[in-house]
Amino acid sequence: MSGPVVVGVDGSESSLAAVEAAAAEAERRGVGLRVVHAFLWPALHVPLGAPPMGPADGGLQAAADRLVAEAVEHARSAAPDVEVSHAVITGEPLTVLEAQSRQAELVVVGSRGMGGFVGLLVGSTAVHLAAHGKCPVLVVREPGTPDGPVVVGVDGSAAGRRAIDFAFAEAAARGAELVALHAWTTWNAPLPAPPDATVPYASEPGALAASEERLLAEALSGYGERFPGVKVRHELVRGGSREALIEASRTARLLVVGARGRGGFTGLLLGSVSQAMLHHAHCPVAVVRGEREDADGDPA
Repeated sequence: MSGPVVVGVDGSESSLAAVEAAAAEAERRGVGLRVVHAFLWPALHVPLGAPPMGPADGGLQAAADRLVAEAVEHARSAAPDVEVSHAVITGEPLTVLEAQSRQAELVVVGSRGMGGFVGLLVGSTAVHLAAHGKCPVLVVREPGTPDGPVVVGVDGSAAGRRAIDFAFAEAAARGAELVALHAWTTWNAPLPAPPDATVPYASEPGALAASEERLLAEALSGYGERFPGVKVRHELVRGGSREALIEASRTARLLVVGARGRGGFTGLLLGSVSQAMLHHAHCPVAVVRGEREDADGDPA
């Protein structure tokens, strides 16, 4: 059985946008939606009940219950046929949502919450989950273009294959076109080996571009048979990955990236391109980790 879609809520406007997106994702997948609020105050031994001179429905516990009830009502309005459950769990958001991701099919969060600092483009919870979550993480930034394509960043890495799987499934579920974008420069693309040792280590004019085009085609090989209803457009861009993906996100309904790709440094759980998308993309961003990764984030 598939796990639920989990959405983290904190009463912010950003988290309500995440609830709406999560309800739609649960409906597309035919699974339940679990609304989760991380309740930190009990762990700090702060009084939770109504103050002696205050209203009976006051206090931190009542406030937490109200914001969860509001989120549940919002979810049921957005997707009436989805079964919605909820939980208020003691702990800080990073730990609570990471634990929830172990049984979830997808975790959805807003880009910034109640504790966001002015000037930050994305909150620490979103970045932490994208790096440590045990399932794909959808960060709801801007709403995106409703009739736009699903865009996936392709780099030819083994870790990036799961991002491609996720993107095809999303495009099929949404009835959307899929744009598979591969960006390259002469600095990040490996030179083809020379024909023999007597030839200088250089490539013929156009060979590098042709090699990168083959990389994109090979990365998408076999998906046409698995997802025959998905129209796929190949985009080969000479330029930086971050700039190309941010530009593509302007007209996309969803951007999908792997957590780490080709050229990632050992020990980093979230690559620089993925982090840039969380901060600067113009649509929701799904970050998908490799199929199996060890504690250091390296493909196992």
